[in-house]
Amino acid sequence: MSTTEDAAADRSADELLDVVDAEDRVVGQARRGDVYARRLRHRCVFVLARDAEDRIFVHRRTAGKLVFPSLHDMFVGGVVGAGEGYDEAAKREAEEELGVSGLSPTPLFRFLYETPEHSWWSAVYETRVGADVHPQVEEVAWHDFLTERELTERLTTWSWVPDGLAAWHRLTRRQADRTG
Repeated sequence: MSTTEDAAADRSADELLDVVDAEDRVVGQARRGDVYARRLRHRCVFVLARDAEDRIFVHRRTAGKLVFPSLHDMFVGGVVGAGEGYDEAAKREAEEELGVSGLSPTPLFRFLYETPEHSWWSAVYETRVGADVHPQVEEVAWHDFLTERELTERLTTWSWVPDGLAAWHRLTRRQADRTG
């Protein structure tokens, strides 16, 4: 991990987050590092970014990420800060991570992501971006725009963040239910 990544990870661990209950009601606040270490339930946003050709922004996370370093993701996003709303966080995270401004993410659905190690309420969004993105180097090690078919072909060959993969499967099931 580089010195820049070390500094970003330290700042990230100190970020204050809302802790929420099983119904997504705020019950307290804690530092991000403590939230992860103690498996406290919190909030996250996932934003699927599509370009004008309907391709999906896919990236590999940097090695310095606190959670799921160096894995691929088809969503941009992150944690919702203390006192911040989902919509506000989706816009902030997408604009920061993609290096663009003026985005208007559309909310799609929410779900509770829980594993023995992690627990967070997840709000899934979609947005449109131009092909000229400038991803944040502290967050994104590699990126490209892929068609849904290209992304699907890579689901079994690339290593993916598990929460993003869970969101992707929910999203594609919802789309199939609407068209089926």
